[in-house]
Order: sequence, then C-alpha cells, then structure tokens
Amino acid sequence: MNQYDFSKRGAVVTGGAQGIGYAVAERLLQGGARVALWDRDEAALAAAKQSLAQFGDVATFAVDITQREAVQQAADATVARFGAIDMLVHSAGIAGANAPLADYAPDEWARVIDVDLNATFHVNQAVVKTMIARGYGRIVNIASIAGKEGNPNASAYSAAKAGVIALTKSLGKETASLDIAVNAITPAAARTKIFDQMAQQHIDYMLSKIPRGRFVEVKEIASMVAWLVSEENSFTTGAVFDLSGGRATY
Repeated sequence: MNQYDFSKRGAVVTGGAQGIGYAVAERLLQGGARVALWDRDEAALAAAKQSLAQFGDVATFAVDITQREAVQQAADATVARFGAIDMLVHSAGIAGANAPLADYAPDEWARVIDVDLNATFHVNQAVVKTMIARGYGRIVNIASIAGKEGNPNASAYSAAKAGVIALTKSLGKETASLDIAVNAITPAAARTKIFDQMAQQHIDYMLSKIPRGRFVEVKEIASMVAWLVSEENSFTTGAVFDLSGGRATY
C-alpha cells in the first residue's frame, strides 16, 4: 500500500462515520492527517471516533449537510480546530427509492436531489472559500457510475450524481490557477449500508454490469482518493476517475 504524507494537514470527510467515508478517514489518518468527520448520525459518529482514534487526531461534527448554515458552522468549527481545511472528501449521500421515472414520487425526487446534489454545493462552497483564501486545497467528490450511464429505476440518484460530476468540473476550472485540485470519482457500487436502501433486483442489476464480477471494496476507493488529495496531485483537476471495474471505459 502506497503511503502519503498528510502530516500537518486537516481534512474533512462527509459521511465519515461509515462506509466509504470511514475507509477514507482511516487512510488519511494513517498518513498523519487530522480528520474531521461530518455526519448526521451522532451514534455512528461516536463509534467511528472511538475506533479511529488509534490512528490519530479525529474530530466529529453532527451536521445535516442539506442545511447551508449548519454546513458553514461545521466548516468554521473545523478550521478553528485544525487551523485549516486542506482536504475535503465529500462522500455523504443516499441512494433513494428504486422506481421507474413515470412512477417516481416527487417528494422522494426532491429528497435525493437535496442530499446528493444541493448538499454537494453547500459543502464545496463552504470549504473551497477557505482553500482559495490560503491558495491550497484538494477536493474529491464521490459521484457514481450511475452519474455517467444512468441506472434504470434510479433516475433521481443518477441525475444527482451527474450533477456532482458537472459541479466538480466547473469548480476545478474556477480554481485551476491556484494550487487547488478538484476531482470526482465514479465508483461502481460498494457493499455498504446504502444497500439497505435498494431493492435486491437493483443490486443484482448493478452487479451484472460489472465486468470484474464483484462490487468495489471501500479500501480500493480510499486508495484512489488518497492520491487525489495528496500534494503529489499537483496538476490534475476538474477530472473524473473511474472505479467501475470495467463497466465504463470513458
């Protein structure tokens, strides 16, 4: 496993109490980073902090990322705690209901867009302002292969993740003249608690589309993220990195 030097760096990982976010937080801590976990599940946050403390300095903030003011308060508190936010890995999100678009409930559509896309705007905006002021930063937004290809019976999730990709490309261009890298990754599904939100038929469909014949492991995602948020990633920005096991070749 490659090791990157994140000593004296402060990081925010949204959705960091479990799943992909937790794996990323562990990897950054192992490199010496100080990590703030932003998550709305206070019980999961407490458990994550207890288990991750062995690796380094962990701070936790219970925050609903769909609430703009709450996000700003968490950003301010993180800067006060660490001195700066050098890295952001925005992992928080939901799958939403599985249903054909013709039958998709408008309230559920709005909920998924709010959590998966609007919250990405709130989090990126609050954090990138601090990075622009310092002239340094690394941001990775977790999108999805669904944002590239569109999964049937998951129109809201697919649309939201496509929006995350476009937002990332725009922000990457806006900050390209600074030492700020903004990139996205598009994983295939990982077997995390997000599967609890999905119908088994949809899970089987996703697996059938992956040439490697398995779901991606969260540690594999963390490995790619680790390079993207490192100082070594000094040129690539506004890009989308594939983690689909061969499903997407573009």
